[in-house]
Amino acid sequence: MTSARRHGLLIGAAATLVSLLLLFAGALDGWERTTWDWRVRLFARPGPATDDIVLVLLDQASLDWAGDAMGLSWPWPREVYGPLIDFCTRAEARAVAFDVLYTEPSVYGVVDDQALGAAIARNDRFVGARFLQLDADRTVGGVTEPIPEVGDAARLVANVSDLPDPDGIFRRAGLMTAADAPSLGVGAWLVGAVDADRARLPAPLADDGTALLRYRGGTSTFATYSAAAVIQSELRLLEGGEPVIDPAALRGKYVLFGFSAPGLLDLRPTPVSRVSPGVLVHATALDNLLSKDFLRDVAPPLAILWTALTGLLAALATVGVSGARRTVPLTVGLLLLPAAAGVLAYPVGWWLPVLPAAVAVAAAVFGGLVRNYAVEGRQRRFIKSAFQHYLSPAVIEKVLADPAALTLGGERRELTILFSDLAGFTSLSEGMEPEALTQMLNDYLTDMTDIILEEGGTLDKYEGDAIIAFWNAPLSQEDHAVRACRAAVRCQRKLAERRPDFRERCGRDLRMRMGLHTGVVIVGNMGSRQRFDYTVLGDTANLASRLEGANKFFATETMISAATLARAGAGFGVRELGALQVVGRREPVTVYELRGLDDDPDPGAARFTDGLAKLRAGDGESALAIFDALSEDPVARKYAARVREAAAAGEPFTGDWNLTSK
Repeated sequence: MTSARRHGLLIGAAATLVSLLLLFAGALDGWERTTWDWRVRLFARPGPATDDIVLVLLDQASLDWAGDAMGLSWPWPREVYGPLIDFCTRAEARAVAFDVLYTEPSVYGVVDDQALGAAIARNDRFVGARFLQLDADRTVGGVTEPIPEVGDAARLVANVSDLPDPDGIFRRAGLMTAADAPSLGVGAWLVGAVDADRARLPAPLADDGTALLRYRGGTSTFATYSAAAVIQSELRLLEGGEPVIDPAALRGKYVLFGFSAPGLLDLRPTPVSRVSPGVLVHATALDNLLSKDFLRDVAPPLAILWTALTGLLAALATVGVSGARRTVPLTVGLLLLPAAAGVLAYPVGWWLPVLPAAVAVAAAVFGGLVRNYAVEGRQRRFIKSAFQHYLSPAVIEKVLADPAALTLGGERRELTILFSDLAGFTSLSEGMEPEALTQMLNDYLTDMTDIILEEGGTLDKYEGDAIIAFWNAPLSQEDHAVRACRAAVRCQRKLAERRPDFRERCGRDLRMRMGLHTGVVIVGNMGSRQRFDYTVLGDTANLASRLEGANKFFATETMISAATLARAGAGFGVRELGALQVVGRREPVTVYELRGLDDDPDPGAARFTDGLAKLRAGDGESALAIFDALSEDPVARKYAARVREAAAAGEPFTGDWNLTSK
């Protein structure tokens, strides 16, 4: 097992432990409930049985109507509810459940209670309300029953009391609080459903008789009517008039009646609203029973296992990557994983806790990043310190991003390679003190290297006064030939600028010969497993070296191949030197002298090119006249001498040269 994987497992285990300690201490509960409410609101949609439930609400408009039209103040006489129940009876509602406690005799007298009882008796599907006094563990401490006029007439009496979560929000419902005490929603289901059986509730009940509700939305999710409208409809029908509500709207429906007026103090906080009518909780429980789609808690062992898996995954993933470009998106993805899992679990009916896994992931990512900084940071600093003096910044950054790049191996890639050398350096070194020679050489190499690196080149190596560099590796550079040619021009200009200073120090002018060629090579780390260089191998590198040496033959300073010129394109001042056959190659190579940038004045180049064209056209005399006129041009002198030599020997010469030495 690698050290990174071992560290990842340890970090993941520690992160999981931290998360579970916080979980069992209750520190994550509040945040988890917040994420739950967000999921509820996100997925709140009507269910298969939502249309089967109707809410009748005693709202503020009903209170205002009763006061204005009937002169009634609160509390209403109980006989007022008679028309409401009768309308449900007329409509043949499947069940009528009242979320109203009638535990004390009416202030309007026993006749008032009897009137309500008579209306309930006329409806054989009425569910009344009782109040169970629940302790914190949901044990029943006492029962408050409805008055006999209500309790005896009702088909069933159900419990309307319940306990919210610690933050006061009703996310669960106590469906069967005691052996024979169903909740109001269950009572409506028992009265109205054909297959209802209290012994086999289609709900995943916890040990305390509660079930996790799948909220469909607020009261507007269900068909909702004002109590005043229902009462008015029944009264108008009794008088032979048109009802406000068509009785067909309630036919076969489960009708739940409750209070929604703020002053009636029956508003409860739910995940969908902080001011929901209490009857909404019972309606949601009934809806879930009819739809058979209550939510389920993921079993604690599975939740713990999920937390451990995410913590370990996050730790192993974090310690397995390096670099901000990979670490940042990975971190974001890992942190989103628990939330995504929780969101995906909701539609299929599971409450998967988000916070424990999220805390485990966050702790694992943090631990992994600290480990990476401690381990890889030390490695990065070592690499940078060890290689910054003789590798280009591009190579260093690649190694830092992927230390595995330091392994042996290479790749085929087209590069532009530069070889440079100081003319006559051997004889120069013999006449200088070692200290002075070293200082001057360091200054020279620094100037040239700075330019090469500024142009994006990779420094291969120094060989005494020689410099070997290349472009298009390790980073891809579409304009690698342009960069290389521009670097060569700048290096020659820099040497010309420093020449007076170097002359004072060594007693002679420094001249530099450079050769550039473009082609496919093998580039990568070459050497032994203990010591290697990032370098190039192949004929392209050899030819670049030969071109550097060929400058001596022509007395030129910078020579490039036709391949480099073709890649570089316009923008440089060049002149063709002819076809050159160098040692080690069978085929001649057309070479050019790189004389500067395209806008540098160079009148002699055009005249020389004209002479070369006449020579190739067979007009040797005209070509010789042009070459002789360019007596200060060493290349022209070389051509003039070769033309005369060929004429004297009776040999053809069109500009092809064969170098027999390196």
